[in-house]
Amino acid sequence: MKFFNDVKKFFAPEEDPDLTQVLSRHKETLPTLWLLGKTGAGKSSLIHAVTGDSRIKIGNGFSPCTRSAYSYDFPQDKPLMRFLDTRGLGEPDYDPAEDMKECQNRSHILVVVMKAEEPEQSHVLNALRQIKKSGRIEHILLVHTAVYLIADEHERFQCVRHNQDQVEKIWGGKIDSVQVDFELDDGSSFGMDQLIQKLSDTMPIVAEFLDDIGHADQENKNFIMLKKEILWHAGIAGASDAVPVTGTVTVPAIQARMVYFIAKKYRVDWDKQSMAEFAGALGALFGVQYAAKLGIRQMVKLIPVYGQTVGSASAAVISFSTTFALGRVACKYIYHKSRGESVSREELKKMYKKAFNDIKEVARDEADKR
Repeated sequence: MKFFNDVKKFFAPEEDPDLTQVLSRHKETLPTLWLLGKTGAGKSSLIHAVTGDSRIKIGNGFSPCTRSAYSYDFPQDKPLMRFLDTRGLGEPDYDPAEDMKECQNRSHILVVVMKAEEPEQSHVLNALRQIKKSGRIEHILLVHTAVYLIADEHERFQCVRHNQDQVEKIWGGKIDSVQVDFELDDGSSFGMDQLIQKLSDTMPIVAEFLDDIGHADQENKNFIMLKKEILWHAGIAGASDAVPVTGTVTVPAIQARMVYFIAKKYRVDWDKQSMAEFAGALGALFGVQYAAKLGIRQMVKLIPVYGQTVGSASAAVISFSTTFALGRVACKYIYHKSRGESVSREELKKMYKKAFNDIKEVARDEADKR
């Protein structure tokens, strides 16, 4: 049957292409959060809060990228974002120039971390002054940490206001900020929701991998457990499709790998026939549209100037969104398949459309940062 042959070609290509360059490009363009603050300001605790995983060993997980700047990719095996930590700001004879250059070329949001009870921030402020001069950082967030170590409310306000004023004077205007305390006496924390929201406003990927697991049914809970993996596949599909021509080969291969991974997690035997049945469940029209759009995107990217700007960016957004949406419906389809149940074509198509539309903001943000 011609339809199933076409679907196999796009969802399970015969040749498994070399994705080395694609994976390299993906890592080079990860959404990056640059942390600037004194030792002990709470940068490690902030990373725990953002990743949602307190088991991370920050000291062991960071890798040097300059003589005194370190990077940490999360998750480490299939990363969705990167943290940069400029260390040594208070050390004698420390020259931040090299770190500034490295971080400015890679970061997408600068997070200045200041302990509320520490008014002496000259090393951080000097580094911030150099960053401001470069003009390369658009997004900045000031995080006031350990605010409840200052018991008196009025004194706390004054300390926070003092550090806020110092930073805004150098930056030349109002900047966004949030007050947090990662370790209250009762074991709880303060300001986490506001911190995550502030970061999510600039880096939507943060909101996606911290999505609440408290959903109504088991299938949704299972999807959340697999979401980081699906987002990673979507990211490398977008990175691949930003390069002319290669997307016609690499994007379907990446999507096929993702679906095979999902099936393995559910312990469901999966082969090309299973993939064809899955595509058939989505509908013949979907398969034709998928193939046509993939080919058109590659043709558009070959148009001089336009193809290397708007065309490539649009292709990356569509491939990211398509891959994520396929991952979402694959989770639904394979979950029910593992239980010997069927799911209607209309339900899958509705879920695909919703997932595609919901993830577009993240896809656009990823494409813009590339």
